[in-house]
Amino acid sequence: MNEVLTISDVALRLALATIAGSLIGLERENHGRAAGLRTTVLVCIAAAVAMILSDKMYTEASQAVGAGWRPDPARLAAGILTGMGFLGAGVIMKEGRVVRGVTTAAALWITTIIGLTIGAGLIWLGLAALGLSLVILFVLPYCERFILNDWYGTVEVTVRMDGMSDSEIKNRIEQLGVEIKAVELNYDLTRNQRTICCRIKYKKGDVFELSTRVVSNIIDCEGVVDVKWV
Repeated sequence: MNEVLTISDVALRLALATIAGSLIGLERENHGRAAGLRTTVLVCIAAAVAMILSDKMYTEASQAVGAGWRPDPARLAAGILTGMGFLGAGVIMKEGRVVRGVTTAAALWITTIIGLTIGAGLIWLGLAALGLSLVILFVLPYCERFILNDWYGTVEVTVRMDGMSDSEIKNRIEQLGVEIKAVELNYDLTRNQRTICCRIKYKKGDVFELSTRVVSNIIDCEGVVDVKWV
């Protein structure tokens, strides 16, 4: 980092940072995320500028004080990554039982790293990271469709006290390929009803079809007042 950067060097790094941020931002923008095109472009350019500034400060300080002291060029980059942590945390939101924004936060993080890398002059490393990031964002979602991962939900059944037993309700749910992980019981003596809340786990698939089968299999049973799939 002792070489003096020319205007063409700075322009090239900023241009590549803009392109890298745009490519990642387009994918996030296409999915309607809060941190979309403009955010990722600004993050990548800011990281690149920080590294260019760090390069310049390091070079000037080294020439000014001589060989006896070497300033740390990574301090500014470390500060950028710390600030990036707050920005990334801001895009993670919880909607009910669903957590959204984790991939967007990771995209902002790698965008920052790419910007720092390009700003430091490690062009090929930055482009390699960009290529891998685009593969992960654009290609892996198609591969994930074939992975039958675990999904979680809740089945809530309200039944009269003299209706079907709790164990029978449990068996009917599990017969449809749904695993019950936990059960909560609530007895309402004034209404002569009880509510069985089952925390369930099932494999990814047609959720609408599975939920319809579970509800239909229970709703007509003796004493059942209400069934909810959440």
